[in-house]
Order: sequence, then structure tokens, then C-alpha cells
Amino acid sequence: MRRVGYVIWFVASLERSVAFYRDVLGLEVRLEGDGYVEFTMENVKFSLFDRAKLPELIGRPGGQPPCGEIAFVVDDVDGEAARLSEAGAQVLSGPVDRPWGQRTLHIADPDGNVVELAQNLDRRGWALAGRWRLRTVRA
Repeated sequence: MRRVGYVIWFVASLERSVAFYRDVLGLEVRLEGDGYVEFTMENVKFSLFDRAKLPELIGRPGGQPPCGEIAFVVDDVDGEAARLSEAGAQVLSGPVDRPWGQRTLHIADPDGNVVELAQNLDRRGWALAGRWRLRTVRA
């Protein structure tokens, strides 16, 4: 496997979640269908799917969130933190510099899913701290 193709959150209220990702985070809707909404992103698809429709899709109900996170790369995490706080987003942590070379902010979406906004920092001269180490991937 070489890359992630798409991420889909199974949400309790598609309308409420679309409003959050579109109106609060500022994502642009690319495609809408029966219980499905996809947003315009670079290099990966990010979508929402109505949890009530899961039995039709996979033959059983889905799990309950939160059980993971999605991370969006941004240019200015501090600016996003101010904008999202003003918009009423529930801030979970940050902004804070992380030992792996990012400044991050964590918020909760309407279903309690963790949404991370991450700004890549200039890591030249950094040493990874504690348990963090960089591994080389062999082709």
C-alpha cells in the first residue's frame, strides 16, 4: 500500500456535520449523494456518510465515535485557532508545538470525532525527543 485514497466519517446527522465542515472549517462540497457528501481536498478524498445508512452499505451498523482523528494541514494553525474559537468550535488542545515537527490544534466535530489542524514547522536543527525516532522507508 502506498497512499490513503479516502477517509469517510460515519456521522449521526449528515446535515449537522456538513454544516460544521463546510461552514466552520471552510471545506468546499464537491459531491453529494444519497446520505453521502464529499469535500474538495488535495490528494485524498474526505467524505461524510449518514450512519443510519450503514446497514445498506456494509450489512451492519457502524461503531460509535470517537475512535480516531482526521488531520488537515494548514498554513497558520494559530490563525485557524482564533477563527475556529470565534466560530464556536470545541477546542480540545493547542495550538502547541509537537516533537515530530508540527504545531497542532485539536477540536471536536459535532459527533465527537477529533479533528486536528497541523502546521508543518521548519525541522532543520531539531532533534526528535524521547520516544520519537525517524525511520527510513525502503522502496
